[in-house]
Amino acid sequence: MHTEIPEADHRPPLELVIFDCDGVLVDSEPISLARLTAGLNRIGVAIDVETVRARFAGTSMVSIMGHIAADYGIVAPEGFVDAVKADTLRAFDADLKAMAGIAEAAAALTLPSCVASSSDPVRLRHSLGLTGLLPLFEGRIFSSALVARGKPAPDLFLHAARVMEVAPEACLVIEDSVPGVVAARAAGMRVVGFTGGGHWAHDRSGGDLRAAGAVQVYGDHRRLGAIVAEV
Repeated sequence: MHTEIPEADHRPPLELVIFDCDGVLVDSEPISLARLTAGLNRIGVAIDVETVRARFAGTSMVSIMGHIAADYGIVAPEGFVDAVKADTLRAFDADLKAMAGIAEAAAALTLPSCVASSSDPVRLRHSLGLTGLLPLFEGRIFSSALVARGKPAPDLFLHAARVMEVAPEACLVIEDSVPGVVAARAAGMRVVGFTGGGHWAHDRSGGDLRAAGAVQVYGDHRRLGAIVAEV
């Protein structure tokens, strides 16, 4: 059950935009999901990339490996997670790109912004650094490693709001995954779904993001300013 968010007429003005990273700022999900799928296949997990996308996009490796153990009865060998992370970073070095239009859209915002991501701190800074986005968010980057529970729990978003000294109801979250949308709603924040990433090529409508509680869905960051003004 998500936290009730005040009706539009009673909401405070927005004071902070919180961006997820993977699939919102950088087009990393097709790369990382493919590398995770390949790694899981190597240790005997019979799973395809579409199932990995549907089940695990937007969640932390700790949560993913817990589900793999519970659902497939396979406990990853020592060093598996670190190996997948290293493989993913090598693939990022070759192919990772910033999401089209995000640098300009984020720079044009008149509100403060920050990043709150399920990625570990090393991957998070690596991704933002590779794509030239790090200077836009330096000092305002929050990883799920900072909290006890990752998405879909609200802990990370609440932590980011607390550090940024903004009430949850004055925050807008930009998310590309159902766990992220659920987490934002549970935090009492407004949330918009983004479907411009490569992992949404199968369906840009974002119906499952809306069903999870996104108030709008968009797929082009050139609309970001208008979206922020509307919600």
